[in-house]
Amino acid sequence: MQKNNNSLIDLLRKTHNAEWEATPSTHDAIAWLTDLVQFLFPSNHLPKQSSYHGILKKNQIDLENLLLSYVNTNELDIDAVVNAFYNKLESIYNNLRLDAVKIYEFDPAASSIYEVIVSYPGFYAITVYRIAHELVKLHVPVLPRILSEFAHRNTGTDIHPGAKIGVPFMIDHSTGIVIGATAIIGNNVSIYQGVTLGALQVSKELAEVKRHPTVEDNVIIYARTTILGGKTVIGRNSIIGGSVFLTKSVEPYSRVFNTHQLRIEVERTTNDA
Repeated sequence: MQKNNNSLIDLLRKTHNAEWEATPSTHDAIAWLTDLVQFLFPSNHLPKQSSYHGILKKNQIDLENLLLSYVNTNELDIDAVVNAFYNKLESIYNNLRLDAVKIYEFDPAASSIYEVIVSYPGFYAITVYRIAHELVKLHVPVLPRILSEFAHRNTGTDIHPGAKIGVPFMIDHSTGIVIGATAIIGNNVSIYQGVTLGALQVSKELAEVKRHPTVEDNVIIYARTTILGGKTVIGRNSIIGGSVFLTKSVEPYSRVFNTHQLRIEVERTTNDA
């Protein structure tokens, strides 16, 4: 029994050492993300004017240390990556403000843009996506997926950080949305709960192939709709109704609706008359 335990421990030690060297601390990654989101959209307290630079500098150092903990510096210039990311931060913030405005304007239940920012899970999912996507563009490994899966667990929205999503973008109700790695979404697109932009087939050999749909500008996709396939294109200015299943492209300005008819029959007795 003791021998078996020693064998397991030796195996775990060897495996853990190899894996830990290639991945960042999930705890540190989420802490970095949380601090960054709090900096962009303060919800607990407003920083003093003089402390903004200090908060941002600490966040920058935390990202640098996070990357140094697992990234091979011969393969990725960490200083260049960190500088490039924070140079894009203002653009990320401005895009997120546009996302928040669109959500507010579409949702009659929203009382203010700030309410959207601090309480809407769809907006949080978009926020994490835009941060993680920028890291993907800078060829940062593993970390973007840790961030996106953290948002997935907390919002019910699964956006792969490799997807390309324009501005503004609206997610309503958030729950059950899946957007695949090679999906392309244009500007001014709205997606409701339960929508899937997925692949027609799953195979490791298709890793470098576009497997997920393209959604052009000004499209609305309503709840529980599934759109599959890398060659499937939803033309601009189209509306895709609820519970639609699509595996082929639709032209711009299309209206696509599920024609399934609901039949309701009411039986009345003589006592009801």
